Amino acid sequence: MTELLTDRDIEDARLAEWTVDGKSLTRTVELESFPAAIDAVNRVAEAAEAADHHPDIDIRWRTLSFTLSTHSAGGLTQKDVDLARRIDALIAT
Repeated sequence: MTELLTDRDIEDARLAEWTVDGKSLTRTVELESFPAAIDAVNRVAEAAEAADHHPDIDIRWRTLSFTLSTHSAGGLTQKDVDLARRIDALIAT
């Protein structure tokens, strides 16, 4: 089983664009258009599939909300931090 992160671990990860919401990390981002948002979702989907760790994604026109949690562990793990960083990099491109 994957080890849960402590509050300190999450703070030390320095995920400036992410918010801790209970046992999840969340981030909302607005893209320039609906096609750009869908393109970003597709890039995230490929990265998530490769990592075998899948975020919840809410699409509202050009606004995307990502929620990460390791459900099998019951909270936040290094998998969530790693995918949050990958999402940050993908959204920046």
